[in-house]
Amino acid sequence: MTQEQLGGAGVHASKSGVAHFAAETEEEAIAIIRQLLSYMPSNNMEETPRVECTDPIDRVEDALNNIIPESANDPYDMYQVISAIVDNGEFLEVHKDFAKNIIVGFARFNGQAVGVVANQPNCMAGVLDVNASKKGGRFVRFCDAFNIPLVTLVDVPGFLPGTGQEYNAVIMNGAKLLYAYGEATVPKVTVTLRKSYGGSHIVMSCKQLRGDLNYAWPSAEIAVMGAAGAAEILYAKDSKNFKTQAEEAKAAGDEAKAKDLLEQGKKFIQEKEDEYNNLFCTPYNAARYGYIDDVIEPRNTRFRVIRALEVLRTKKLTNPTKKHGNIPL
Repeated sequence: MTQEQLGGAGVHASKSGVAHFAAETEEEAIAIIRQLLSYMPSNNMEETPRVECTDPIDRVEDALNNIIPESANDPYDMYQVISAIVDNGEFLEVHKDFAKNIIVGFARFNGQAVGVVANQPNCMAGVLDVNASKKGGRFVRFCDAFNIPLVTLVDVPGFLPGTGQEYNAVIMNGAKLLYAYGEATVPKVTVTLRKSYGGSHIVMSCKQLRGDLNYAWPSAEIAVMGAAGAAEILYAKDSKNFKTQAEEAKAAGDEAKAKDLLEQGKKFIQEKEDEYNNLFCTPYNAARYGYIDDVIEPRNTRFRVIRALEVLRTKKLTNPTKKHGNIPL
């Protein structure tokens, strides 16, 4: 094993998450540092830097109206969304090679520096796992420490299941992201693009976790779980009855009836999935309960985020002095 494999820059930038940036040359490293400092105030008492914006704030991106695939299981690239809505498409990514299922970094909206947190459907379907939770939680707390507003783009189907995650305390590490958002007092603007299910909905700057302005695209699905999983659980007994009857018909030699019963079972579950989608997996239902402030047209996302940040520019919120919980370390 080489020194690089044991603990080089590449290892710590992609495997351990210790390094936030990696550069090939000293000149490249200095350029990254300069770019990073341009997004940060001199200290935590100052407002974030503002630069002159040459990108129209009311610029619309028609491509965003069609970026979400028809199938809920198909991926798309969140980088395309980010570059479409931020000033001049400029984005300084942090932890680029670590936990790629979540994206964090710095950008500007109308010249104002912000921190961006976004799920990446193009990697592991955008699920949250131990590493993604730690990566996101640390970045959120960093932004809050320096008064940098947070813009969160949500498309998350849940937490990654499996013994590997459970043995590595995915519950505790997931709580780090929840805790970070919950304690953050900076302006928080959230846009749900597609999926936002269950526990992962809670930890991604939802309204219930002191999100300031929460928007959703018409394609947003905000619910406890997806329609397929819900129908499978809620109507497991009905589905089993269809299968049992089909097996009995097959045992009696009636292949046609067995086939027909199986088709009826599939149709029944599909109808229940559609019913669940219509009743629960829509942003309008979430808006009815106050979890979403507005359902917006995707192409207008940039303008709506900028307007939200302007509304929240004078936000003043402080947590009680010396009154804090025990962060899940």
